[in-house]
Amino acid sequence: MTAPSPPPASSPSSASSAYLARLFSLEGRVALVTGGSSGIGRAIAEALARAGAGVVIVARREAELAATVRDLESHGCRAAWVSADLGTREGVARAAEEAAGVFGEPDILVNSAAVNLRPPMGELGQDVWDTTMAVNLQAPYLLGQRFGPGMAERGFGRIIHITSQQAYRAFVQSGAYGVSKAGLAALARSQAEAWSPHGVTCNALVPGFVMTPLNARLSDDPETVAALAARTMVGRNGLAEDFAGAAVFLAGAASGYITGQALFVDGGLSVH
Repeated sequence: MTAPSPPPASSPSSASSAYLARLFSLEGRVALVTGGSSGIGRAIAEALARAGAGVVIVARREAELAATVRDLESHGCRAAWVSADLGTREGVARAAEEAAGVFGEPDILVNSAAVNLRPPMGELGQDVWDTTMAVNLQAPYLLGQRFGPGMAERGFGRIIHITSQQAYRAFVQSGAYGVSKAGLAALARSQAEAWSPHGVTCNALVPGFVMTPLNARLSDDPETVAALAARTMVGRNGLAEDFAGAAVFLAGAASGYITGQALFVDGGLSVH
């Protein structure tokens, strides 16, 4: 008797690839990532683009924006950039319209742009307060108001905010920065309440201490870096690329029943 032929070698791989694509592929989606030219924002922009989304990154510095887009295009990604000042309502409005004019209205909005100004509370002036709130909280609110209703009308959307440990507890001079990030966590919940019945999930990613240019004030001090690493459960500080998988997860179909939540990507810092 002739033994039955084994299934084609490609079958399991093809089946698993199709399954994973249904969960995590972003093919056909459009993403807008603020702060996408450096740090966590850049890592997320690359992750979304390499998962299939057309990505528009918004930040201030044209040279960094152009370099990021060239890098993404070298991986075969669809990417574009818009230079804008997110510290003014006019700048946010212009950035939103320019970004939407590239690949179309975004399905995914990632708010990663931030300023990290932290004078001691007793020295905190109105200028630092106003700048911090404008970039870290007002800009995400305005972008949500611009794009959230359209996502809801189309029946699909993902809004992802990058918040902070300081949204939940005060340390290393949280100041206005911590207040802005706490507001951003609350904004995610309010947006979820408004738009999740229409297919739009709104969540936050919460970093621990991550070695990025935004954290240069602390990362330039070896003793502080070591002390912060020791407070984690994995024994190291975060890297920007640690956020790639979490961002793709929250941006795709797999996370459709997760909304109004804060996902801590911090090596266990918050629970140690």
